[in-house]
Amino acid sequence: MKFRTFVLIIFILLVAGFVALNFDAILAPTTLNFALAEVQAPLGLVLLGMLALLLIVFLLALVYYQTLHLMEVRRITREVAEQRELADKAEASRFTELRQFLQAELQTTAAREYELSEKMHQKVDRLQTALTEVIEQTGNGLGASIGEMEDRLERQLQQRAGGL
Repeated sequence: MKFRTFVLIIFILLVAGFVALNFDAILAPTTLNFALAEVQAPLGLVLLGMLALLLIVFLLALVYYQTLHLMEVRRITREVAEQRELADKAEASRFTELRQFLQAELQTTAAREYELSEKMHQKVDRLQTALTEVIEQTGNGLGASIGEMEDRLERQLQQRAGGL
C-alpha cells in the first residue's frame, strides 16, 4: 500500500471518528447564510456533505487521471511493440542481405578457383608436352650420336681389319 493511500485512509477514519463523537453537535440546527437566502440547517451536516462531495470529486479526478495514464501506457506499449517488430524485421533483413552477400562471394571465389585450376591444368599440359618434346629431341639426339659413334667404331674396326 502506498504512503499516500495510507495517509488518506487514516484521515478519513479520523474524520469519521470525529463525526461519531460529535454527532449531536453536527445535527444541531443553525441559521446559515448562503448569500441569496438564510436557511435553518445543521452546520455540521452541511460541512460533512461538502466534505463528502469534495471527496467524490477528488476520487472521480483520480479515476480519470488513472484511466488517462493507463491509456497512455497502453499506447506507448503498442508503439514500443511496433518499433521492436520493425527492428526485428530490419535485423532479419540485414541477416538475409548478409547471407546473400556471402553466397555471392562464395560463388565468385569458387568460379575464380575453378578458373585458376583450369589455367594451372593448361600450363601443366603445355609443360608436359614441352617436356615430352624435349625428351624426344634428346632421345633422337642421343640416338643419332650413338649411331654416329657406332659408324665411327665400325669404320675404325674396318680400317684396322683392312690394315692388318
